[in-house]
Parts: sequence; C-alpha cells; structure tokens
Amino acid sequence: MKETPLSNCERRFLLRAVQERKRLDGRQCYDYRNVRISFGTDYGCCIVELGKTRVLGQVSCELVPPKPNRATEGILFFNLELSPMAAPAFEPGRQSELLVKLNRLIERCLRNSKCIDTESLCVVAGEKVWQIRVDLHVLNHDGNITDAASIAGIVALCHFRRPDVSVQGEEITVYTPEERDPVPLSIHHMPICVSFAFFQQGTYLLVDPSEREERVMDGLLVIAMNKHNEICTIQSSGGIMLLMDQVLRCSKISAVKVAEITELIQKALENDQKVRKEGGKFGFAESIPNQKITAFKMEGAAVDTTDVEEQAEEIITKADPPSEVFTQPILHTAGTAQIGEGIENAWGDLEESEREETADEEGETDAPAFEWEKIKMEDTSGTKETEKDEPIVLSDSEEEEVVILEPQAPSRKTRTQATLKQENTSKKTFNKKRKKKRVAH
Repeated sequence: MKETPLSNCERRFLLRAVQERKRLDGRQCYDYRNVRISFGTDYGCCIVELGKTRVLGQVSCELVPPKPNRATEGILFFNLELSPMAAPAFEPGRQSELLVKLNRLIERCLRNSKCIDTESLCVVAGEKVWQIRVDLHVLNHDGNITDAASIAGIVALCHFRRPDVSVQGEEITVYTPEERDPVPLSIHHMPICVSFAFFQQGTYLLVDPSEREERVMDGLLVIAMNKHNEICTIQSSGGIMLLMDQVLRCSKISAVKVAEITELIQKALENDQKVRKEGGKFGFAESIPNQKITAFKMEGAAVDTTDVEEQAEEIITKADPPSEVFTQPILHTAGTAQIGEGIENAWGDLEESEREETADEEGETDAPAFEWEKIKMEDTSGTKETEKDEPIVLSDSEEEEVVILEPQAPSRKTRTQATLKQENTSKKTFNKKRKKKRVAH
C-alpha cells in the first residue's frame, strides 16, 4: 500500500510553522519527545516509546562456531523489521530502501562502535562462541525510528543475561537459570542516536522530527554518541550541504540529549532489577491498570455435599405451593402438548380467514392418514356431498387444473409406496384450491 501523500496546503502549513518556530505537538525546536521504557518478563525484552513511536527489542543467544578470521570473538547480529502494523506503507517481506538504511545505521552504531566486549563471548577459541541476536520490531511509526531503535537495541542488550557455561576438557556444559544465575553482557558504553531535521537547505533545524515533519524536511543528520561525548557514527542524508558550525551545534545538542537518555536508561534498569529481587510486579505487568479483568480464571472452591438431601427437604417444606397444579398437560392436537400454565391468548379474536385456515389444519390433522370417506366441496351455488362410489372431479373458476380422485382406495395393508405418494400429492393440491377459492370470493 502506497503512502498517502501530503496535500499542498498541509505542506505549506508545516513549513510555515517551522519558520515561525512552532511545532504541531507544542514542542520547541530543540525539545525531545518523552521516552518511556518498559521490560518484559524475560531478560532481554523491552519496549521503548518515543512519543507515539514504539519499538520492541528482543535479544537471544546460541552457541555457534566463530568466524574464521575472528576465532576468539563472539558474533553480534542485528535485524530490524518494518511491518504493516507500524504503518500501512510498510510491506512485509520486502527489503525497502528505508529498511536497508536503518539496518546499516544500527549496525554501525551498536556493533562497529565496539560497545560490547565480543571477546568475552568466546567459550572455546576456534570452536564455540556465543552469537547474540538483536531483533527490533517497529510496532508504531510516528517519526524518528532511528533514535527509538537505537535506544531499544542498547536497552535490550543491557538487560539481557546469557546462560552460564563451564568447560572441562572438550565437554561444554550450559547451565539453566535454576542451576546457575545468568551472566550479563560486558558493555563498555551506550551509544545513542540523535536525529536532526533540516528545512530550507539548512536554514531551520528541528530535533527529533515527527512523521509529518519528516515528509517535508530537506535533509536529515544522525549523530550517534555516548555519555562521554564520543561520536560513534555520523550520517547525513537528503543531499543538503551543511556548514561546519551547523554540525558542531548539532553535536553539542546531541551531547545534552544523550546524557539525559543514558541516565533514564540506567534508572529504568535499576528499578527493574530492584523489583525483580523484591518479587513484585515487573515487566509489562506494570503498564496494566488495576481493577480490570485480564483473564477469565477463577480459583476452585470446595463444595460440601453431605447434607444436600436434608437441605433440599427444608427448602421444599418452606416454599409456598403453586396456585394451580395441572396434573396432565394440555393436548391441542394429536402429537402436540403444552408445558406451562396455558395462558389465554392476548392477541384478540382471530379473523374469519384465520379461523377457516385453523379449522382446515385441525381437520387435516384429525382425519385419518390416507382414508377419505366423504369430501365436501364448496361451489358458488353451495355445498355438495358425494359418495365413495362416484368419481370426484375438482375444478375452480380459472380452470387451471383438474384433479380426479379414484374411488375406493385400497386397504392400508396392500398399498404401495407409489400409491401413498400419489394420494399425498392429491391431498395437498386439494387444500390449495380450497384456500384460493376463499380468497377469490
């Protein structure tokens, strides 16, 4: 699905707001959106919210052979996914230009900066090392995915714990969390990306652009820095020419923002570790509001059934007897019955046509299945009775059909299936003709 383009009015409105130093969400030019960090129940799982942009980070590990040129170093693998859940313009299973650019930027920020000691991931040199995989899923896109993904990646790595390992000769033993406490990764520093959007060829500058601001910007500058004011990577896109003073100003702003975000990450990690030790609510359970049902689950309760008969007798003796008791059900017709008190009809009296139809139905039900001794015919002149021995000819005024019923039907024992079927058809046709005549008259 293609992205919905901005109209000319929206574009002019956004550019005019940037010129007047105003933003749609009420921030100033150098303000950063609120950062919220929450952790999952397992180590290495976190969700980072940058405004309305949300990124899920998950870290996993496995023992693999090392690379031939780096026999004593572990392996770091990063994977960023843009799903249609984040934005309708993202297509699943397709490597878009944006996705490739973001993956390379995250790898340069977190892997090439040597923020993790990969040599500590070696178990047996040249044979077994730990491979750390970082999966980043964009849950909602509201601008500045780069910063949110970098924060989610470093937070997930800091929160992750790998299983403890022991080596005895050629035997490698991996311990479960119950046997030995997991081991955290060795992290030297925490690089964090800060994005700057430029408008009108670098005349105006905004920090942490939103999704609408990214559509109308001329260029983007991303600076990855740690709290020691060390630049880990820098990238400029959009084809704009930046002056040295502009880059220096952006680096100073990045130093301030990175220090604030690093402090926030450390506090979040400390709080999560403290809550886990105390045994309280931790992980995503913190964000669930109270007084709400989250699962249809009830604890089983024991029921005492020793005195059930005595209690039932007491309830019956104390209860009032019903006002009227019907010993037998009310039978309307053969094969039917009514359950209940038989309340009278509250719909009023039936009309004449409804009475006739009711009488016909009752007559048909009460009559024997396939024996007709006498058939009453209603004509315009009156009613006429015919005996069994005479053939019966039925005809209406419209002369649509003529039905002849054979006299002296065979006995019930000697009837065949074809005879029964023919009699049923004749009976139904006869009833239809009678009703049509009443409607015509």
